[in-house]
Amino acid sequence: MVKKFKIEIVSDFACPWCFVGKRRLEEVMSLRPELEIELTWTPFQLNPDMPREGRNRRDYYRDKFGEERLKELRENLNKAGEGEGITFCDEKDAMAPNTLSAHVLMFWAEQDDNIDTNGLAEKLLIAHHVDCENIGDHEVLVRIAGEVGMDAIAICVKLEAGDDELRVKEQIRHSSARGISGVPFFILNGQYSISGAQTEAALIEAFDQIAG
Repeated sequence: MVKKFKIEIVSDFACPWCFVGKRRLEEVMSLRPELEIELTWTPFQLNPDMPREGRNRRDYYRDKFGEERLKELRENLNKAGEGEGITFCDEKDAMAPNTLSAHVLMFWAEQDDNIDTNGLAEKLLIAHHVDCENIGDHEVLVRIAGEVGMDAIAICVKLEAGDDELRVKEQIRHSSARGISGVPFFILNGQYSISGAQTEAALIEAFDQIAG
């Protein structure tokens, strides 16, 4: 018997652990084919005050964590990434982006049943974390939009006009109002929450308890 299962993923595309968490979630989904899972993506910004043009990524993280702490965090992240098939980039000119426009793009994709939103999320995460692209750059977002079947020309016009930015900012504020202070954050069937990039074993246990 197929059971319907809804998962709301609260995330920020600039968050490396959101990428790790997504891969782990997908692994668990593949192990539970009897569940008919519907994914939705909800925006969150770890740094909503980031300039729209972004900042040099190395400088940003060095200022945020300090050199020694950053080295430790990077080692832990790279180890987790290896386990999920992710090779995190670290180019000297890479940018830490303002992710508002990327979230707006996902907001539009969520309105279109013909768009694979999980595929869009994957492309945004790869662009930032693997290819070291600036996903705050509209040219990058327009290209990605076209790759998933969205109207690239229309997306370009809407991004430049700032369409729906206020609506997405309100969604981000709502996530904070619900008590969410870190991502990834998974909400299962609207009732149960899982915080952080949990292991596959922890996710499977949660799935089985809720589905049962």
